[in-house]
Amino acid sequence: MKRACSKFYHLVKMTNSEQHVTIENNKYRHMKKITVLALLLISLSALAQSKYLTKAGSLDFEASVPSFEEVAAKNNSVTAILNTDNGDFAALALVKAFRFKNALMEEHFNENYAESDTYPKATFKGNISGFDISIEDTTKSIDGSLTFHGVTKEITDISITIKVVDDKILLSGNFKVLVSDFDIAIPKIVANKLSDEVSVDFNFELAKK
Repeated sequence: MKRACSKFYHLVKMTNSEQHVTIENNKYRHMKKITVLALLLISLSALAQSKYLTKAGSLDFEASVPSFEEVAAKNNSVTAILNTDNGDFAALALVKAFRFKNALMEEHFNENYAESDTYPKATFKGNISGFDISIEDTTKSIDGSLTFHGVTKEITDISITIKVVDDKILLSGNFKVLVSDFDIAIPKIVANKLSDEVSVDFNFELAKK
């Protein structure tokens, strides 16, 4: 009888011990999952904080010739994103969102020159050299590639003004491109009214993504 009781006691003790180990293991696994999840959330948060975005950037271009009608347009719905960790920058504009003062000129631009039904987007991808978000007001340069009318051209050393105001990053600048660089043919009948050199101005107010 004593031997049976002893065996029963040891069996209960072993069972309790195994249950305790199982509970501890479950606690460990649970804590491990919580830790991994917390680290993941911190990483995602840090990643999100390094991206600044706008969907209301402005892009203006002008290809006017003196003494003739102004050839200029404005797009106020440009999407742009900046990675403050490494200075990578990208922008996208819908070609049909460019607005001209002259409706007929806008129609000709989309149908005969930009061919926006075939090439609906213009994009720019580049890098701001030496970007530092801790500097509130500075001028840097950006190199990148501009794609328009199905053609991609490298553009280098674009001067860009950078300001940090109220947790927003303001980017502005100007560069020039040639119409002929993007396989756009200008009819002879209007060749003297339209400049081959196009001046492009950009302004972006980016907020944390």
